[in-house]
Amino acid sequence: MFRGIEKGQGYVEYALILILVAVVLILVLNALGDTLIDTYTYIDSELNF
Repeated sequence: MFRGIEKGQGYVEYALILILVAVVLILVLNALGDTLIDTYTYIDSELNF
């Protein structure tokens, strides 16, 4: 009787987890963005002798 509701609830919970992961990833990349760019630039310049 409640099988469809439970299945829909599972999809909503899965979507909320994906949204949470995406938000955390965006926040981390914003916080470390300049550091990551600087590190990439340094490695790239060292590899181009």
